[in-house]
Amino acid sequence: MIEHLRLLSRYNQWMNGKLYDTAAQLSAEELAKDRGAFFGSLQGTLNHIVVADIIWLQRFSEHPAQHPALDRIRSVPKPQALAQILFNDFSALNEERRHLDDTIVTWCEQLDASDLDHKLAYRNMKGETLTKNFANLMLHFFNHQTHHRGQATTLLSQQGLDVGVTDLLALIPSE
Repeated sequence: MIEHLRLLSRYNQWMNGKLYDTAAQLSAEELAKDRGAFFGSLQGTLNHIVVADIIWLQRFSEHPAQHPALDRIRSVPKPQALAQILFNDFSALNEERRHLDDTIVTWCEQLDASDLDHKLAYRNMKGETLTKNFANLMLHFFNHQTHHRGQATTLLSQQGLDVGVTDLLALIPSE
């Protein structure tokens, strides 16, 4: 499982790089244009992924192992809403995305298999307290990113831009 999570962290970083490099071809107006997506625009969708990542990483930072890779995320202001726009400027959003992806990869390298059995108690955005298996929450974390990146690649495709190969298979080594 630990190697699977590390693979997902590298896939996440790779795909976000491709996604942001492609999105950078659009003007600020095109990035912010409401296209009827779940979070309105491409900018709104990319902000949502960053918001959710910050929320989850802050929750994960409460793990008793206190992984050093998550030290920076502990001081980031907690987002107040899932649709919150943290960055209107695409360049600033891209910079934060790259910081988050570096953090995620480093953190996953710091994880030990014993960390995955932890039961993490956290409060959701509605204020409800939940307790769930840490490994399963990490799977949700990566799955959530993939789900919304799929929406973002569709928005880019509608603008005539191709992100290229998006399959995890591209990062799975041949044996």
